[in-house]
Amino acid sequence: MNYDKIVELLGDRASHLLDHKCTTVPKETLHLPGPDFIERVVYNSNRSPQVMRSLHALFNHGRLAGTGYLSILPVDQGIEHSAGASFAPNPIYFDPENIVKLAIEGGANAVASTFGVLASVARKYAHRIPFIVKINHNELLTYPNKYDQIMFGSVEEAWNLGAVAVGATIYFGSPESNRQIIEVAQAFERAHELGMATVLWCYLRNSAFKKDGVDYHVAADLTSQANHLGVTIQADIIKQKAPVNNGGFKAINFGKTHDKVYSQLTTEHPIDLTRYQVVGCYNGRAGLINSGGASSGASDLAEAVFTAVVNKRAGGMGLISGRKAFQRPMKEGIELLNAIQDVYLENKIDIA
Repeated sequence: MNYDKIVELLGDRASHLLDHKCTTVPKETLHLPGPDFIERVVYNSNRSPQVMRSLHALFNHGRLAGTGYLSILPVDQGIEHSAGASFAPNPIYFDPENIVKLAIEGGANAVASTFGVLASVARKYAHRIPFIVKINHNELLTYPNKYDQIMFGSVEEAWNLGAVAVGATIYFGSPESNRQIIEVAQAFERAHELGMATVLWCYLRNSAFKKDGVDYHVAADLTSQANHLGVTIQADIIKQKAPVNNGGFKAINFGKTHDKVYSQLTTEHPIDLTRYQVVGCYNGRAGLINSGGASSGASDLAEAVFTAVVNKRAGGMGLISGRKAFQRPMKEGIELLNAIQDVYLENKIDIA
């Protein structure tokens, strides 16, 4: 996909995104993605040579190899959303091999999925594409439903099946978050000891975060703080939902914030809101990858390109897009993943 096609898909939003100049947090203060990110940023940390080798495997696979950007296919929805809800739109993905095939054919840097999915095809594919094992989940078979991330296996098991990284979710703001923080921090410490990289889904979960019809689970100020907590427990890469609003701290009237967060460090522009998420990741020392979101049908391609452009221009490290890719014929899923990657390969789309 060339630049003109990207502009076409953005439609009347093209100029708003592509011509935007960020005047909040200067790009010069950020640790931006690039081919030398491991040597320039990670090298200065406490990460071992084995962890840097694992990160190198992630950054140097697929169509984005050598760019410093990541395109990851995540398929943990068989547990998180139920297998029926996730795979009925395209039943071939009940078979884990097709999940891995989609990631490979789609040129992804890595495939992130469950112990069961990746273990079932580990001997055939663990050496062909980097595996990220999602070690905890919110399962929906419990009745009545409850929302809690629980461990489904050990870090050692992920290492044994050939993973280069582990992923986990913390529901920051939930009653169970204290336990989840402790569990995931310990798991990430063990993963680093074994030489694996770590990816944290820094999600918010509290019914009070919805107020007056506004969902502040995707507020820039709250999600940025969740990112900050995630980097604090030494996640190497932060996955976060794209921000769509701001002012969660003030609207819900809890915690602590500062007026400058809203008057100087952010605006209403999606690139500026996402940049504040990057700021929460220690100014980009941990890469920010945004979620691709749910599948909406015909608009998925345009929305995926929109999110990729916002993430890249904000200083993010890439996209992790699942349902938009696998809830459609594989050929179309490959095209969607490639379209996302084309945004990061396009030199005309730069950091705002």
